[in-house]
Amino acid sequence: MTTSDPSAVWPQTLVGAGVLLTGLALAFGAIGISSEAGYGGVGPNFLPWLVSVGLTICGGFIIWEARSGGFRELDPPSGAVQAHWPGFVWVSAGLLLNAALITSIGFILSCTLCYLLAVQGLRRASGQAGVNAPRTWITDFLVGMAISAPVFWMFTKFLAINLPGLTSTGWI
Repeated sequence: MTTSDPSAVWPQTLVGAGVLLTGLALAFGAIGISSEAGYGGVGPNFLPWLVSVGLTICGGFIIWEARSGGFRELDPPSGAVQAHWPGFVWVSAGLLLNAALITSIGFILSCTLCYLLAVQGLRRASGQAGVNAPRTWITDFLVGMAISAPVFWMFTKFLAINLPGLTSTGWI
């Protein structure tokens, strides 16, 4: 068994503390949810309590692992030494534009735009050639449509969950 870098013990401990605190925060929030059992015999607070207990236990184990020598059998980090900020901007723009435009251009087009911009950011970060080629943009757009359209139809037609559409027909 190999031990990790001693300088990584505190960041690893902080990750564990973050997971532990998230679990405790969820437990605090679950206190206010009614426990009255529904049709299935469990109340609406069952899942929040289950998740909070799971996170709290995992956070405790992560802290214990970090404090008892660090994460073991940890692969060396891969990727660039520094972050690729232009790629981060592309991905962030996709997420923010999706949130801003979903009610005006609909779910399918806003998610397609999010996919298109995020993939452009990832392509640029990995140094792929031809990221500005029209074929790449068209392919990414079509793949984004091929992913978002079935998701939209599944939610609206089969699950009867209202998502913002471009038209009132419910198909776009």
